[in-house]
Amino acid sequence: MKEIVVISGKGGTGKTSVVSGLAAVGQEKVLADCDVDAADLHLIMHPEIRESHRFISGEMASIDRDRCTGCGLCHEYCRFQAVSPDYRIMEEHCEGCALCSHVCPEGAVTMHPRYCGDWYISRSRFGPMVHASLGIGEENSGKLVTTVRKEAHRVAEEMGYDLVLVDGSPGIGCPVIASLTNADLALLVAEPSVSALGDLERVSELTGFFGIPSRCVINKADINPELTERIESFCRRRSIQVVGKLAYDERFTQAQIRGQTIVEFDADGLGREIQTIWSAIENGF
Repeated sequence: MKEIVVISGKGGTGKTSVVSGLAAVGQEKVLADCDVDAADLHLIMHPEIRESHRFISGEMASIDRDRCTGCGLCHEYCRFQAVSPDYRIMEEHCEGCALCSHVCPEGAVTMHPRYCGDWYISRSRFGPMVHASLGIGEENSGKLVTTVRKEAHRVAEEMGYDLVLVDGSPGIGCPVIASLTNADLALLVAEPSVSALGDLERVSELTGFFGIPSRCVINKADINPELTERIESFCRRRSIQVVGKLAYDERFTQAQIRGQTIVEFDADGLGREIQTIWSAIENGF
């Protein structure tokens, strides 16, 4: 089984637009949306949820008001300021370190598993899809990404599919590393802006560190030809094949408004360019 992870050094480069387009071409595949902090692939795929699972990670403190004597030790010792002056746990601040439970002389503080979000197994018009929703302000997104990828592989094995296509997280942090681990190919989506070029350099260092082969798609390539050339030059120096360049086109936005991939919305235009990108990836894969 092969796994292609589509990533970008920064948000807003058009990563999900590229992923949704690639979902509509090529062989049968399982889709996985690993951008769990800001998942949006479902807005285009319109998945029909078949299974829903709670994501439990870490712990959270809870104070028994009947046993609490108001000694103030939990409030005093909590370095995260997660205990209010009236001795209530502020969930958005609690890191689950359990120090408050250790310093409480009355045993009024207990720890319990923390519900951080949900992950789903769904059916889309382009095949099975595994995706997730992390709760507002919740952490451990790297663990949730790992869960999504594992389930996507399990579904692919059960259905006899040979490919998993992953919409990865932006940046170079923990969620991205969790998206990339043991992947067969990383497709880097870049745009010709100064920040995107710098972030492309960083994310390519990350894929290089893990020894993951990389390809590149330059999106909105015509908005700054000079920076596009600099991206191409960088890719040549790093032996990263540029498999496609997409012009800035309002048809991408129109397709998103209609909840369609660009392949569905403009099959004979931009859809053909996506097919060419897929063929270039497939031929060198």
